Amino acid sequence: MTENALILTISRLEAQQLADLVAQFSELLEPHAVADADASDASRDPALARLAPNPYPDDADAAAEFHDATRHDLLERRQHDALRVLADLAPSFASGNPDDPDPAADTIDLAIEGDAGWAWMRTLTAIRLVIATRLGISGADDDHDPDDDRFAVYDWIGYRLDGIVRALETSD
Repeated sequence: MTENALILTISRLEAQQLADLVAQFSELLEPHAVADADASDASRDPALARLAPNPYPDDADAAAEFHDATRHDLLERRQHDALRVLADLAPSFASGNPDDPDPAADTIDLAIEGDAGWAWMRTLTAIRLVIATRLGISGADDDHDPDDDRFAVYDWIGYRLDGIVRALETSD
């Protein structure tokens, strides 16, 4: 482990749940990160469209040209970042204490080394955007439904993202 590693202390259960979310995100990206994927398929999914937004809403030709030139690389980078996060989470799959009655109390320290912190930040941000799109959140003022557990996941990802951003800010 290098001295510049970020250490993420997380319960084994949280790590496994996070790995599941990242794997689902990777599966969402997979068909769209390949070169011959149909761009119109991605534009029909609001979450994917939010991951590759249109910088030219008033110019359809410029928007199409920009999309054609950047979309594949952007989604491929997101896919690469997600796979990096999954690799960093892999140690969490090692069995914990089998006699522990509360697996959520079994914590692990994940070392996030080098540029991987940026991959984590980009991945958690993208997952949060996907969840926000699915929940109909488009701005900071949108209400949370306290009875909908998906909002808790959205907030939890935000909490973890905030910790990573703070750690990256202090490491520079």
